Amino acid sequence: MDFAYFAHEDQIYRRFGQHPPTDFATMKAAFQRTFLIEAEDTIPLKTRSPAFGIDEWASGTLDRFVAWYAAEHPDTVAILVNYVFLSRCLEQAPGMLKLIDTHDRFADRQLQYRPFRAEPNFFYTDRRSEALALDRADVVLAIQSEEAAYFASLTNRPVLLLPPAFPVNAPFAAPSRIARIGFVGHGNDPNLFSISKFAHEWAAGWTSDRPQLRIAGEICNALGGLDLPGVQLLGYIDHLSDFYRETDVIVAPMLMGSGLKMKVGEALSYGVPVVGTELAFEGFGAEVSAHRCAGVREVKATILSLQADATGIAALTEACATLFARFNATAHRSEAELGDLIRAAVPSRPYAGSRRAVVSPPERMIQTWPTCIRSAGCVVMDDPGLGRLLATERLGEEAARAARYAPERRRWYAESQPPSATISSVGALHVAFSPEWIREKRLPREVRESAARAFRDVQPDWTTHARRIGGNASSFDLALVLPSYLLTASRAVAAFLIEAATDRAHELTVDGIAPLSLSPGYAFDAERTDLTPVPAAVHFSSAASNHLSADGTVLFLTDDMIGRIVIVNARDGENIGS
Repeated sequence: MDFAYFAHEDQIYRRFGQHPPTDFATMKAAFQRTFLIEAEDTIPLKTRSPAFGIDEWASGTLDRFVAWYAAEHPDTVAILVNYVFLSRCLEQAPGMLKLIDTHDRFADRQLQYRPFRAEPNFFYTDRRSEALALDRADVVLAIQSEEAAYFASLTNRPVLLLPPAFPVNAPFAAPSRIARIGFVGHGNDPNLFSISKFAHEWAAGWTSDRPQLRIAGEICNALGGLDLPGVQLLGYIDHLSDFYRETDVIVAPMLMGSGLKMKVGEALSYGVPVVGTELAFEGFGAEVSAHRCAGVREVKATILSLQADATGIAALTEACATLFARFNATAHRSEAELGDLIRAAVPSRPYAGSRRAVVSPPERMIQTWPTCIRSAGCVVMDDPGLGRLLATERLGEEAARAARYAPERRRWYAESQPPSATISSVGALHVAFSPEWIREKRLPREVRESAARAFRDVQPDWTTHARRIGGNASSFDLALVLPSYLLTASRAVAAFLIEAATDRAHELTVDGIAPLSLSPGYAFDAERTDLTPVPAAVHFSSAASNHLSADGTVLFLTDDMIGRIVIVNARDGENIGS
């Protein structure tokens, strides 16, 4: 079995200032061959149509990879694509058994947001488009039974149920009373809306004799500075087993979402009883009322009714154990059924055994600062031996194909000042900067400025020219054209002035961006077709005010884009306030 990772959602993670949680080293250890396909197309998160067309998130880059793979490995028996919105690439795999792992229902998904007065920021479509995608497959896989029935109503293709089989991490044990309830999850919209509403409901009327609600995981970042009585935000935790061992009951007050609620299955795998809404238990075959709550108020009432009821807690725990065992038995039967289907498509030939790839250790590069290595490991942002992750190399489609889509990439790290004032440029490479530059800023300013010198020549997503229109001893203003999105909302940014004569860098503060009625007339170039240039004035300031009279360029960084502003009108020695 080979694995091809299309770095599609990585782009969305970066757009929201997050480091993509992908781990190619683990992928390589688990599969025969592992491939990385970069997402060169920009993923639209909004549409003016009632719903996205089924192929609006498809990618020509992915289509061409599948065609390349089919030519390289013509004896491949089956191809499985995750998500209906990537189904178009199945058309490039002739002769293979085509499977779609639906993972979620996307038709009318946007309607779930209306009660929360929010806009969706992920894919959604309509029933006709979802049916078109399903018809591209030979077999459709559904993660839970309710969605299996729904997909079967859209297509005449066979629909197989394929829920995940959860490991048994700990036996079930009923607590004598409920002192702490818990929720752990990702910071996505369904989790955010659901646990936020439940937390406020839980805090209403809370007294110290009631259970404490402990929330863990990335969801804590999405909740921001939530400060409510009876509610504790733990943030990231080192060991899930500790969290579950210290929790009496897990709550799953889900009010929106599709697919299977993994937080329910994971809690059950650690032997912790769960109370949740009917939506949270879709696909688990819920039978007791504690698994069919109508909303957050009923979840709260159920917890409070069980708080000191040892008999009731024991009954809930037994119901959870029965549900979990039945669910896993169904999952194993479903896996066996799919295995039989794939084996039936395999030509008669002897099994050659596993050809799993050997994972090579990271290869340290010649450049000494920032420290550069080539590796497949990309999860750790703080390496004890290398420092803080600064940037990751990106390969264009031609380079990726030449490298046979290998997942190894150059990565640059730094933790302290470079040993000398001479800092080599990494070159005109395509890179993705880490959140360290824009959001986290843990490294000292001097280190960040030195790093900016090293990355001064990287390929920008957009380039523009600018002229100074004013300033003083500690700040200056530029007239220029910028991508319009920078004027429409407040965004996290970072900026560095690179002196033309010395290549020295000075970190700037962006104090304000304002629209201009007239364009300064300078050119704007962009690799991305979705960037619209608009005239603007930007006010910068810096602690290093004595250097702000220098000509040069400004590296203008946002979460997922690199801009380069070339200052064109300052004369040697000219004071920026003149």
